[in-house]
Amino acid sequence: MRQFLRSKIHKARVTGADVNYIGSVTLDQELMERAGIAEWEKVLIVDNTNGARLETYAIVGEPGSGVVQINGGAAHLVKPGDEVIILTFEIADSPSGPIQLLVDAQNKFVRYL
Repeated sequence: MRQFLRSKIHKARVTGADVNYIGSVTLDQELMERAGIAEWEKVLIVDNTNGARLETYAIVGEPGSGVVQINGGAAHLVKPGDEVIILTFEIADSPSGPIQLLVDAQNKFVRYL
């Protein structure tokens, strides 16, 4: 068994960072559904702006809001306006081909990659 990329939200912009919130990343529900990300699922966040990488879990944000809010201690690493990639992985015998979304500067779906 190997670990493969399952989904990716590419070029998302961080809309908020709340160090006082208890962990997680809040994501627009519509983006989560398009990318196949479940609430409480582990995600890897790669900050293209500063190079930070962190693991956390996703929680559902308001549908259509474009929210990508970094919560808890990770808010010290990732700031509003940073460009990030949000990744999920699966364990399988072979790759199934990931779902890859491109979003615009307001975190609205543009197209599948």
